[in-house]
Amino acid sequence: MSETITILVATMSGTAEMVAETVAERIEEAGLNARILRMEKLREPAVALGNGGRWIICSSTYGTGDVPDNGKDLYAALDSQRPDLSALRYGVIALGDSVYPNTFCFGGKKFDALLSGLGAVRIGERLEHDARGPDYPEDLAATWTDTWLERVGDVA
Repeated sequence: MSETITILVATMSGTAEMVAETVAERIEEAGLNARILRMEKLREPAVALGNGGRWIICSSTYGTGDVPDNGKDLYAALDSQRPDLSALRYGVIALGDSVYPNTFCFGGKKFDALLSGLGAVRIGERLEHDARGPDYPEDLAATWTDTWLERVGDVA
């Protein structure tokens, strides 16, 4: 597999970007290509995502369960344009804080629901990291990435 797996990052404090760097390292260690792209840098998202491929959403949660500021335009564009994403295969890493149980990991959950609703197919389980938990998000993301990569080849 020579395609590039793109990791789209929505972050406020930089934690999601740090996690994305770990994920990219694991992808490259597996012999694949990875690129990290902050969501506000994705041009023509309906076209880019509509072309399919393998993508990973790495999103923190902000405010009252909101997508971080740099991901809002992407989310709004996809929600309003409603492109066919049936060729897209993706994974989600959602970061949150369980002190807010009603909106825990909603940044990632919102992207997951939107992509799925547009026909994209999620590979594997969504990783939800709790900032109050004992594990560092990049450690859990490394393990999650290894499992995700094993499943990538199984999903057409």
